[in-house]
Amino acid sequence: MAREIVLDTETTGFDPKTGDRLVELAALEIESFVPTGRSFHVYIDPCRDMPAEAEKVHGLSAAFLKGKPRFEHPEVVEAFLEFVGDAPIIAHNAAFDRGFVNWELANIQREEIPEHRWIDTLALAKQRFPGMHNSLDALCKRFKISLSEREKHGALIDAKLLAAVYLELKGGRERRLELSSAAMVEAVAVAARVEYGQRPRPLAPRSTEEERAIHAAFIREKVKGEDLWAKFGL
Repeated sequence: MAREIVLDTETTGFDPKTGDRLVELAALEIESFVPTGRSFHVYIDPCRDMPAEAEKVHGLSAAFLKGKPRFEHPEVVEAFLEFVGDAPIIAHNAAFDRGFVNWELANIQREEIPEHRWIDTLALAKQRFPGMHNSLDALCKRFKISLSEREKHGALIDAKLLAAVYLELKGGRERRLELSSAAMVEAVAVAARVEYGQRPRPLAPRSTEEERAIHAAFIREKVKGEDLWAKFGL
């Protein structure tokens, strides 16, 4: 089955080259468009202040993040890279997330994740809905995906929402029906492999001797003909 990783980040701003940093990183595992339940999530100390505009978006203050592991700490970078493995990475406006992740990796002399491994759901949405609003919020509303759990932007909840959006962009109900049909075909195949014992020939009669005697008498007296079934012991 195809393994993919849905990823989302929260940051202090828009550009790591001007001093902005990752503050939250989340990833979910899916296989054949179905979430497996495995996830990676961590808060990161950016070792800098938190702009008010950014805090208003994700609600993460500098005080909250102080003392959290830095990106280069093994429980962040090593755990993240191990979780992702060599799977494709799905992100909304992937260039943004890729820019921050790869800047952090390069900053500690680690190999960057190449562009060809990233799948951009924003680009997929623009192909399907040209000229329309294609933010994550807009897509959730378009696909009737509930936003009730989301008070502010958060990497983990946004990754969950993005996984649902990605499923819809890749086929939605048709994809679920396809998976259900595949499961049904497998169930039928399993049932067809069940072996039954050989049935006796002929089958044993279900009538009693008394019932057969009454029937034979009826044929002789009322129908006045031969009881054809008698020769079969019925």
